[in-house]
Amino acid sequence: MSKAHKLDCEAAEADCRFIIQSENESEALELAKTHMKDVHGKEFSDDELRAEHLQVV
Repeated sequence: MSKAHKLDCEAAEADCRFIIQSENESEALELAKTHMKDVHGKEFSDDELRAEHLQVV
């Protein structure tokens, strides 16, 4: 079974229900960075997202 990279935005922002899930880690990180910047006005590096919010499921 393939593993997916998942970011549940509710873990980062309590009032947000946005979930990103992709088998491609680069795609998941790019979508997460775009969402966090556009919706929440926050910028994260790939390393910050990996360490703090990205899960492998």
